Amino acid sequence: MANHPSAERRNRQRIRKTLRNKSVKRAVRTQLTKARELVDTKKNTEAKVAAKVVEATVDKAASKGIIHRKAAARLKARLYRRIAAASKAG
Repeated sequence: MANHPSAERRNRQRIRKTLRNKSVKRAVRTQLTKARELVDTKKNTEAKVAAKVVEATVDKAASKGIIHRKAAARLKARLYRRIAAASKAG
């Protein structure tokens, strides 16, 4: 329990930021899942479009500090590698 006004304020800020971060992380995960499903169902052109959406979402989250920039790069690299392998295979 916060005993000082500044501590109460920090607690309110923490709650707001936590909700915002959860929302953005959920959006990133949803976009990634959609793109991966498109790759798995061999819809390569749609997967490439979805990958661009993922890239924008992930980059925005990284620029806001919600996810680490290297984690963002890793997510994008893995997705693009998966798309390349799928288009090469079929």
